[in-house]
Amino acid sequence: MQNAATDMPRYPASAADLFALTKPRVMSLVVFTALCGLLAAPETIPFVLGFTAILCIAVAAGASGALNQWYEADVDAKMKRTRGRPLPAGRMEKRSALHFGVGLGAFSVVLMGLATNYLAAAILLFSIFFYAVIYTVWLKPRTPQNIVIGGAAGAFPPLIGWAAVTGDVTLLPVLMFLIIFLWTPPHFWALSLFVKTDYDAAGIPMLPVVAGNATTRRQIVIYTLPMVAAALAPWPLGLTGTVYGIASIVLNAIFLFLAIRVGMNKAEDPADMGPEKKLFGYSILYLFALFAILTIDRMFF
Repeated sequence: MQNAATDMPRYPASAADLFALTKPRVMSLVVFTALCGLLAAPETIPFVLGFTAILCIAVAAGASGALNQWYEADVDAKMKRTRGRPLPAGRMEKRSALHFGVGLGAFSVVLMGLATNYLAAAILLFSIFFYAVIYTVWLKPRTPQNIVIGGAAGAFPPLIGWAAVTGDVTLLPVLMFLIIFLWTPPHFWALSLFVKTDYDAAGIPMLPVVAGNATTRRQIVIYTLPMVAAALAPWPLGLTGTVYGIASIVLNAIFLFLAIRVGMNKAEDPADMGPEKKLFGYSILYLFALFAILTIDRMFF
């Protein structure tokens, strides 16, 4: 029976397994924030080129996911929530995953450069490198600050979307980058609190494993504060209108309230971590809603 990442699969990888390598749920957030960056830009881009730019960003995200799973196949086999992935389950050769990831990455960067501009392609290339090498290979297995620094990997899409349209990067896309960058620690640390045993079993030094639950909860509250500041900043800076300003105040007030509830929770048993689960669930809705309203505000108000 094949149950290890190094086993040779009996058959070529299925389309479903190749698709699973791209981490489609993560890709959906990447595509959405990139689209927001593209639509919020002060200029317009032909539909075909805009579609191509978003496609390139989606493919690059898939490449990053495939390379991440190729490198972490043995680690994924130790974690309950990841052991069913194609590589740890033995349904695919590691070499196939590597070739698939490299091929997707090269295709996305070259096409982005040809369809839009070299700045967008360069940022796209760096985002793949950052996630696959700096985060996956260097940060994640070595430091509990992996999510803090590694959060930049998921924050590049709005920068890339904006650059694909304008050929430059200005203050608003930088703030969009900062929002995602600062959102990532409380989002992932909330998750890591109730799946702590998985990270411990895999030997990944996530903050709850290394520093304990109390420190992690305190850090969630601390990182929420600059995230709120970054999310509110576009309004007083005149980069968005009142619609975004009011919506941002409401969304961030709820986020801060939930983060404080996490900070006050003392539970050690995952079954009693309702505040953490609520914050994790809301954090996803928060980012989608915040970026959607920002884009609508920029386009119509």
